[in-house]
Parts: sequence; C-alpha cells; structure tokens
Amino acid sequence: MMQFTGKSVYKGIASGPIAVLRNQDGQIKQRVIKDAEAEIERVKAAGIQAGEQLRKLYDKALEEAGECAAAVFEAHQMLLEDEGYLESIYDTIRTKRVNAACAVQATGDGFAEKFDAMDDDYMRARAADVRDISNRLAGILEGHGEKEPVVAEPSIIVADDLSPGETMQIGREKILGFVTVHGSENSHTAILARTMGIPALVGVPLDLEELHTGMSAVVDGLEGKVSFEPDEELRARTEERMEEEREGRRLLEAMKGRESVTKDGRRVCLYANIGSADDVAYALENDAEGIGLFRSEFLYLGRDSFPTEEEQFRAYRQAAQEMAGKKVIIRTLDIGADKRADYFGLEKEENPALGYRAVRICLKQPDIFKTQLRALLRAAVFGNVSVMYPMITSVEEVRQIFGIVKEAQAELEDRGVPYRLPEQGIMIETPAAAMISDELAELVDFFSIGTNDLTQYTLAMDRQNGKLDDFYNPHHKAVLKMIRMAVDSAHGHGKRVGICGELGADPELTETFIRMGVDEISVAPPMVLRLRKAVRELDGVR
Repeated sequence: MMQFTGKSVYKGIASGPIAVLRNQDGQIKQRVIKDAEAEIERVKAAGIQAGEQLRKLYDKALEEAGECAAAVFEAHQMLLEDEGYLESIYDTIRTKRVNAACAVQATGDGFAEKFDAMDDDYMRARAADVRDISNRLAGILEGHGEKEPVVAEPSIIVADDLSPGETMQIGREKILGFVTVHGSENSHTAILARTMGIPALVGVPLDLEELHTGMSAVVDGLEGKVSFEPDEELRARTEERMEEEREGRRLLEAMKGRESVTKDGRRVCLYANIGSADDVAYALENDAEGIGLFRSEFLYLGRDSFPTEEEQFRAYRQAAQEMAGKKVIIRTLDIGADKRADYFGLEKEENPALGYRAVRICLKQPDIFKTQLRALLRAAVFGNVSVMYPMITSVEEVRQIFGIVKEAQAELEDRGVPYRLPEQGIMIETPAAAMISDELAELVDFFSIGTNDLTQYTLAMDRQNGKLDDFYNPHHKAVLKMIRMAVDSAHGHGKRVGICGELGADPELTETFIRMGVDEISVAPPMVLRLRKAVRELDGVR
C-alpha cells in the first residue's frame, strides 16, 4: 500500500479504481511571421471557437451540476474576452513578430506568473484559469482540436493537474474523486469538485510513472490522504465511513432552507465570502443568506490598466441582482501587501503588510477611489448593497472617506446618473481599530471583523510565514478580547457586527462568537450549511 498526503478540496471519501491522465501538451514552436495583422485575425477567430467550446461546457455543467458549476465557464468566458489579456497578445505579435499560438502562450504565462506571485490563495488560484484559457486558444491555433479525456468506467482521476473543462468532459458520472500533483484549493476545478460533491486532493507529491490505470485507491478528504492498493482493513473501514458520510450529507441537505437560529431563538445571519460576481451562484447553491465579503480587488488584478467605472459597475450590479434583495457587502479595493498590480506604480516595501495598502492607497489617490465609489453607488440602485472599507486605524480616516464619498455623489448628480447611498461600514482588522471601536461605531453603520489580519497584527506574526506555525495561535486570548471589544462597541451604539475571516468557519469558536453577540458570520460557501447545523444545535446563548 502506497500512501500520500495532500490538500483537501472536498472533505469526502471515495474508493475505487484509478484512471491516470497524462499531460500530452507539446511545446509550441516559435515562428517568425511577416503579417502581424493576419496572425491577430487568427487569434480573434480562435477566440470565437473557444467561446463556442465554453458555451457547450457551460450547458453541460448547468445540466449536470447546476448554476454554480456553470458559472465557472462564464468566468472563463470573461477572461477570454478581457481587453487587457487580448491586447497583450496582439502587442506581442506586433512587437516580437511571433506566431499567434506562441504569443498566446507567452501572454498566458505572463499573466499567470502575476497571479502565482500573490500570497492570497484565491488570487493565486486564478493563474490556473489564465493557463487553461491560453492552452485552449493555443490548441485551436495549432490545430490540435479539443481533447476529450478517455475514462472507461467510474474512477478516481489521477493527474498532474486537471482543468475545469477536462473535469466536465469526463462527466460527473465517471468521477468518483480526483487527485492531482498540482492545483489549488481555490481553483475553479476545486470549486467544481465542491459543487458536485467530489472528494478531491490537490498538491499530492505523486510520481505518475509509478501508477497505472486500474489500480485501486481510497481518497480521504477528511484526513487529506490518498492510499493506492489499500489493504482489506482500510477498504472495510472506508466503506463504513462512506456510509456514515452519505447519512451526514442527507442530514446536511436538510439544513437548506432552514433558519440559522439557535434552540433558544438567537438569530444569526450566515453569509458567504466571494472573490467575483461569478461566485454568487456558488453562494446561492450553498444557501448563503447574503454575501458578507465581496473582494473587489479581483477586478484590479491580472490586468495592465485600471478597471473602468463601467466594468466595475457591471460586476457589482450583477452580484446585487443575482442575490435578489439579499445583503451584498462589497469591500473596497485591498491592493498592496501580497496583492500587487504593476500599473498602480507601488514601490517595493520592506514590510508590505504594514505598508501602503488598501484604504491608504485610496486616500492618497482619491481619483482611483472615486471611480470605484461611483460604480458602487450606481450598483446600489439594483439591490441590497453595503460598502465596507478595509485597514481602518483612525476616526480621521473614516471622515476623509466620507468626504470623498460626497464628492463621488456630487459627480454622479452632475452627470444625471441614478445612484443610492448604501450602508457604509468598516473592517476591524487592526488593533488600533479595535481599541477605538467605540468612537468608530458612532460614525459607521456596521463593523465586519477581519480575523486574518487582526490575528497577525495582534500577535505581531506574519501569517504567511511557515516558520511561525508553532507560534501562530488564532485562538489567542488577546485576539478574542479584541473581537469582544469590537462587538461590545458596535452594540453599544446600536450597530450590527459580523465576522468575515477564517475564524468564522472554526467550529471550536462558533459558540464563543454567538455568545459574544456576533450578528453575522461570513464564510467560504461550502461552510454555510455546516455552520447552520452547528448554530441550530446551540442552546442557552441568549
């Protein structure tokens, strides 16, 4: 028996034969071309063909896995039509005089490297989307056609990596689980796995040459392990656990449509965190009661220029409309630190986590900020939109923000554009904000506690530094005292308070937060129903 450990994408269990998919992609040869415009026309034609492929995948995903899974291919369609991406391909063809497929590959690699360099897991996972689209385009340009993975029977798919397109082409009925050497928990393939309930591991240090189709395996998403050629004891234990899991899923499914209320009547709003408007379907699929954190910086990353007001407005409006009256809390851009975009002209910093980032950029470069604010104010007409500002440390910052908001309102009025002033809140993610939360609560409509940054700033530890894992304690009393202080301050002024960091999904702290009086908890979409079950089992918290 061979056993390996990886990162769990969906915490289920699967047992069965494996199908090994090997990467057949060949290196694209670079050729010097004479007619750049003809090559650009070839790219445009390939884009149309790629779009048709994506529409077929969308329809297949919609039929087999629902709207959330289908939204993955809408996101790929948007990447395929991204002006910054396409213009970069055209410029490469014109300036370097290379063939279209080579320009596509170079551009895809360049965009993917930008995402790969980010510390934010969600943003880093977008690298795979860019590569997938670029491979699709380049394949069409090279005349390879669309490859369909061949899987003869329901199997655990084992591969170097797996794209969303390959996943859907195989078909849900043929996938018992999947295991990949590369990949991310936040990739769109991972989202498909979670949406379709497929046990999956990524980042597993496998040598594919040691495996062959037909071998048996057990994928344990709970422990993050895969076992090849398991012994009889493991097989029997796995079958027992799979039956327990099936029963658990039935119970969990029973949580859909139920209220998030404790046994003694304490109501808690359970929201979802998303990174783009396309993730709204994923939140709805998991019965989220609203969006507690829309990370708007996704609109600014992986491109060469600032998103326009219209681009932002369309994205925010889409989220507001699709949520159909449910709360959508949009965080203004949190660029800087690990999330960088070259066109911002940000200088390299010794300690970027403590540097020029988030609202500090917005206050120093108000024109960038006002463009986003105008888009947000316009989108608020179409739904239940709230806006929150990150990295606040002082009352003066909040007052400055409100002054810029008024300027944005005046500009829209001058243009005769309809808008609505939404609720405005702030993130409590610095010790400074927590310490003066009583003063801040007088100014804003709500608090949202960002536990990830609050923990690292309170403990003076970089949460990305693996050497500090033994010291990094998000359950530290100081962190919990900061959270309680913010909750008490908000409630003292009649304002609501939520949690949108990773601690919100920590089952060991659910009861603690609810006893503190937290009104809203926002988590990754797959955690919503699990959290609802935990909430409904609590008693004596009023």
